[in-house]
Amino acid sequence: MIIQPKIRGFVCITSHPEGCAKKVAQEITKAKATTMSKGPKNVLVIGASTGYGLSSRITAAFSCGASTIGVFFERPSLKGKPASAGWYNTVAFESETKAAGIYTKSFNGDAFSNELKKKVVKTIQEDWGKVDCVIYSLASPRRTDPKTEITYRSCLKPIGEAFSNLTLDTSKGLIETISIGPANEEEIEHTTKVMGGEDWELWMDALAEGGVLTEDAKSVAYSYIGPEVTWPVYKNGTIGTAKLDVERASRAIKKKHGVDAFVSVNKAVVTQASSAIPVVPLYISILFKVMKAKGTHEGCIEQIIRLFKDRLYEGEHQCDQMGRIRLDDLEMDPQVQEEVASIWPKVTTENIYDLSDFAAYQKEFLELFGFGLEGVDYTQEVEVERSIENLVD
Repeated sequence: MIIQPKIRGFVCITSHPEGCAKKVAQEITKAKATTMSKGPKNVLVIGASTGYGLSSRITAAFSCGASTIGVFFERPSLKGKPASAGWYNTVAFESETKAAGIYTKSFNGDAFSNELKKKVVKTIQEDWGKVDCVIYSLASPRRTDPKTEITYRSCLKPIGEAFSNLTLDTSKGLIETISIGPANEEEIEHTTKVMGGEDWELWMDALAEGGVLTEDAKSVAYSYIGPEVTWPVYKNGTIGTAKLDVERASRAIKKKHGVDAFVSVNKAVVTQASSAIPVVPLYISILFKVMKAKGTHEGCIEQIIRLFKDRLYEGEHQCDQMGRIRLDDLEMDPQVQEEVASIWPKVTTENIYDLSDFAAYQKEFLELFGFGLEGVDYTQEVEVERSIENLVD
């Protein structure tokens, strides 16, 4: 079938297998260009099919030559409809690792469940013996607690008082004022249960109990802080409270299991998750323009290569006072933030393409789903049914 992008709000409901393969290949090329003499051997990536998680898996495999196990929850092709982008990304990744002779296995299911954790631990025991790097990059709007079987749903709201500011309707290209009411206590609790560190901690507990962590194992969970303009709906909002719980989990993991468990605060990039957060797409569009002009712009793959090479394995950890790795250092450069702040109040619907790099935002958003990539003929019919060869049932 011929596949075209169909966008609803901040989500594209179609994806292109050849485009996704092209995007994965681009990241692999960048990873291959940075080989590491020191690095992990066996890497588990929880949330491995898109964004920072996918880039982590690619970096582990093609910069470090590591074996990888990926965990994700993606939709295969059904009744002639395209699969999700994460599914096609994994198909492409596994095709490349097979050609390179790199061990790969994948699990598609509920990463929050005890059942899937047990399956992964069993596979590690049988195939590797132990794992020396665990990346936690899971993003989900809901989570069922495996102990209570209660399902929690997250929300993106400020805490304490309502919030109003400029935002960007990415589907229409309109600058609007958005107003969001404050979260109640239940919404704060639910968001923390979904997006906090509890599941990361449970994964590390399961791996430790299964005896599969090496003595020098490292684990990293990804986070974001951002500038003050986003704080009401991020750092000081429900999601920020959840991220504080991720930092709590890192300390708990270190104490219980003696594992180097880091929170890596990463740069703002275009992902499916970030596109859903009010204010953030406008901020990203302005940020891209400023950082590209300074020559400091990075995407997911550049960030993760720098994390593995300079912070985890071949350089010093360079943590801040809270023990966090700060990969957002280039973004939070005072000059960058001053320029973003000066542009922010001037942006209108009429000048959005001049004062920001909204065009790049739109392009990167479409590329998340395999569209708009050079070298792909989108007028041609493609087979939508693609299998993940090393998918573990």
